[in-house]
Amino acid sequence: MNSVVSVNIPSPAAAPYNIRIGPGLLDQLGALVREVAPAPTCAIISDTNVAPLYLDKVSATLSRVGYRTITHVLPAGEAHKTFVNVGAALDTLLNARVERATPVIALGGGVVGDLAGYVAASLLRGVPFIQVPTTLLSAVDASVGGKVGVDHAAGKNLIGAFHQPKLVLTDIATFATLPPRELRCGLAECVKHGIIRDADLFAFIAANVAKITACDHATMTELVTRNVTIKARIVEEDPFERGVRALLNLGHTFGHAIENVLEYSGIQHGEAVALGTVAAARLAVAINLFTDTDVRKIVDLFELIGLPTSCPQLDPAKTFSAMGTDKKVRAGKLRLVLPTKIGDAVIKSDVDATLIQQAIASLTTAASARLC
Repeated sequence: MNSVVSVNIPSPAAAPYNIRIGPGLLDQLGALVREVAPAPTCAIISDTNVAPLYLDKVSATLSRVGYRTITHVLPAGEAHKTFVNVGAALDTLLNARVERATPVIALGGGVVGDLAGYVAASLLRGVPFIQVPTTLLSAVDASVGGKVGVDHAAGKNLIGAFHQPKLVLTDIATFATLPPRELRCGLAECVKHGIIRDADLFAFIAANVAKITACDHATMTELVTRNVTIKARIVEEDPFERGVRALLNLGHTFGHAIENVLEYSGIQHGEAVALGTVAAARLAVAINLFTDTDVRKIVDLFELIGLPTSCPQLDPAKTFSAMGTDKKVRAGKLRLVLPTKIGDAVIKSDVDATLIQQAIASLTTAASARLC
């Protein structure tokens, strides 16, 4: 029931690595890490949600193959993805006298993976990095592709680096401990992949929502495998986000601004991505790229999953302003990912600002059954 997806980055700075997916893989972590990052010591960075569940188990499997383990536990949540916590993690590791061969293992969701990866990229000018995602969202998105970093008061993920992992290990059995809301957030990223690249994946999700939310092992393994394969192939083609990789940001330019305006309160990343994807789809209709029928398919699937498709408290003017800090702005113009059909998308940088604001404003109507 386990699967392996190989990632081959066309860069001398990044060796090929494997993404291993399936139930029960945490028990194999020590041996798999030893294969790709042999060293006397390894460091584990986790958070206050995940550490009580899995830190002892992970430490034990690493100890069995001879590692001395150093652990650092962050406060959980996006609000803690900051330079302050990068500094705290670096203090822990440097005080333990780590070496350049010491692997840093991210055990947790996207916040842990982003921050731990930035620590690994910065520490001693770069140490081996291992991703062990424990959420669906991080498994299908943040753990693949080497984008790591932290947030800034000006916006999300504005400070960071590219630092590819040596190994990604996704034990889908860990998803059974996720709150239902967190699982739904992961599905937002899966739907995004279907919209930009794979109509069959979009249909697979729609047909299997019940099995996915029940964490059926076979269904979940297939879901994660299909998603990381899409992302891996895009990352191989464009490892530093200079072209096609920007398609992975469908919903994110809107979504990051929504999170910023709402001050990361009452909304999670996947929920913001769902809202942003709906806004992008409606904007695509406004410029004759997309159809109302396909917008309805997207809204219906998000609502079937239980994700928000409207947000009455959102301030459209503030949200549009916040979009101006997005990393993808070029020459002062927003570069937006817009769908052209279910399974394909394009990048546009010449969209009228009024139409963008109208797309944001469409999210404030309460006609939808799902509100943020």
